[in-house]
Amino acid sequence: MATTRTAHTVWSGNLKEGAGQTSFDSSGIGSHPVSWAARAEEPHGRTSPEELIAAAHSACFSMALSNGLDSAGSPPSRLTTQAEVTFQPGTGITGVHLTVEGEVPGIDEAAFTAAAEDAKANCPVSQALSGTSITLTTKLS
Repeated sequence: MATTRTAHTVWSGNLKEGAGQTSFDSSGIGSHPVSWAARAEEPHGRTSPEELIAAAHSACFSMALSNGLDSAGSPPSRLTTQAEVTFQPGTGITGVHLTVEGEVPGIDEAAFTAAAEDAKANCPVSQALSGTSITLTTKLS
């Protein structure tokens, strides 16, 4: 069964001096301020499209990796994933770097890395970002 999730942003003003609020409609978890400064300079309590993409990618990748490991008979005890989305003003998103540390009983580093590479290639957010360079660092605890 397909699902659809929604969010919306209300923006006021021009790009560089304006600001907005992004609301998470489907989940109802609230809204967060956004601005150009948060995107191109320092966040100062505001989020950016790239941070939202990083959150989505780290969650999606973790779910895909957890499922892949479990399907292979090695369910993880814990996965910690960080996604770094790089934005270059005037160019756009120039890359994503995923770093994952896993606690997975009964698996070696090579098998963990292979499962992580598969999750990187196949999680839906990675596929949506297929035009962007996505790199990966893995560490098995």
